[in-house]
Amino acid sequence: MIKLGVPSKGRLMDKTFDWFGKRGITLSRSGSEREYSGEVSGIGGVSLVLLSAGEIPRELAAGRLHLGVTGTDLVHEKLPLWTEQVVSLAELGFGHADLVLAVPACWIDVETLDDLDAAAAAFRAHHGQRLRVATKYHRLVREFLRDAGVADYAIVDSQGATEGTVANLTAEMIADITSTGETLRANHLKILPDGLVLKSQATLWKSRVAGMDDADREVLSRLLAQLGAD
Repeated sequence: MIKLGVPSKGRLMDKTFDWFGKRGITLSRSGSEREYSGEVSGIGGVSLVLLSAGEIPRELAAGRLHLGVTGTDLVHEKLPLWTEQVVSLAELGFGHADLVLAVPACWIDVETLDDLDAAAAAFRAHHGQRLRVATKYHRLVREFLRDAGVADYAIVDSQGATEGTVANLTAEMIADITSTGETLRANHLKILPDGLVLKSQATLWKSRVAGMDDADREVLSRLLAQLGAD
């Protein structure tokens, strides 16, 4: 049986259901919204697993899912060896978001990563501590700032309302996903023009490690052909 993991709620689930439906594969939730099981029609040999978008990369990497729909950002953040564990089959055209660096709009002297590096060094010299960057994307942000040559900073974990951490004085800047930038601007933050860490969207991924027998491989081949993702 081919196991397909799909986000369990919200717009990502609805749009994923629509994307499959337009290709002749009907996905539906079984029972109430509190239940995390589903059904697949339009092809046999495929079972639907409803999970949070953040759980799907882990399940793909562990081989407990054959296919999964989740964001590029989550796969790259949660799977350090993602190229060895999963492969992208199709970008689905929704769930677009950019992971960006944003600083207070009042930092008129910080417009580039080079400016940020200088500001971080000055902040540490003046305050005796590193400039704090609030984000839930620890690995991606560290790698990006390392490659950009920015050193004097500390990651502050933020799992929600990251854009409010600067106003709340728990961080000096943030790294977060945004689709329009409106929420950042509303919180008096500006995106650094060269601070794009990653462009993300909902993507259909295939596990490189999930076990399959000949029957599973036949089902997977037919499914991907029907989806136009083979």
